[in-house]
Amino acid sequence: MPRRSEFVDYLVESLAPLGEVQAPAMFGGWGFYLDGRMFALVAFETFYIKADDDNRAEFVSRGRPPFRYEAKGKASVMSYFQPPSAALDDRELLCEWARKGVAAATRAAKKPVRKPKRTRG
Repeated sequence: MPRRSEFVDYLVESLAPLGEVQAPAMFGGWGFYLDGRMFALVAFETFYIKADDDNRAEFVSRGRPPFRYEAKGKASVMSYFQPPSAALDDRELLCEWARKGVAAATRAAKKPVRKPKRTRG
């Protein structure tokens, strides 16, 4: 298992007011979980928070970039965005933004799973 960076340790410690935040390694980065739900991630030493239709505009209106990656020659964008830069230096502000990701993760967990339609043929 890779050793967590000082940055990931700092984030876990800073997010402690939210509850017991866990940050296991995943796909070369780190997933941030609270109550079993992933609400944020760190990739390439950059912190990203989960967004959805309810909170995405807050990130976009501030010009915050989404998490982008390339796999098998194909570029992809995930619905995780960087918080405002000031949040990384202000634990209270960081927790405020992280709560938006926790809320998005909670809403996603409550959505019913849609089964694909069966086709007859």
